[in-house]
Amino acid sequence: MNVQIDPHTLERIVERGTSEDEIRDVVENGQPVSARHGRLAKAKVYDYKQERHGRYYEQKRVEVIYVVENGVVVTVTAYVFHGKWE
Repeated sequence: MNVQIDPHTLERIVERGTSEDEIRDVVENGQPVSARHGRLAKAKVYDYKQERHGRYYEQKRVEVIYVVENGVVVTVTAYVFHGKWE
């Protein structure tokens, strides 16, 4: 699957604690989740087991919001949530 990571998404992933590889993995292997405004979204939980902003977290959940244009997945943004899901 061809995934184009938008510059806005690239800016956000650095500050939110994920990577281009994880974004591509979420789009290719994540579970579909609901999104608004006619967009698509997928999410995936990763082991994290480290501190972020002074708190320890077992896992992180990465959600990628995207659209499909001419057969290409174009990311809109990505969110990262820290906690424990599994």
